[in-house]
Amino acid sequence: MNGAAAVKLAYESADTIDLLLSDVDMPHISGVLLGQILKKQRPELRVMLMSGGGQDGALLVLNYGWAFIAKPFVTVKLVEMINSVLHSPDRSQTSESGGEFDSRKDREEP
Repeated sequence: MNGAAAVKLAYESADTIDLLLSDVDMPHISGVLLGQILKKQRPELRVMLMSGGGQDGALLVLNYGWAFIAKPFVTVKLVEMINSVLHSPDRSQTSESGGEFDSRKDREEP
């Protein structure tokens, strides 16, 4: 789905949308612009963006206070981060232990 289709779908839906999980780079509308548009309509929406394009995307996303995960990542880290974002009052991407996520590892180092 591209960003324009996501905006249309969100505007047409009366259902609650808890989380936007999108790539930073998409056709027609970037993930950042998509987040901005949807947050205006749904201020309670949590936003989590991902990118394989280096840290430039992370800095842009984090300026909004949104979560960011770098590709490639392992599934367990994605699920862990989604849970953290959905249950965090400040929508941060910090883990429950207060540390930052390393989305490329599937378990914590000793």
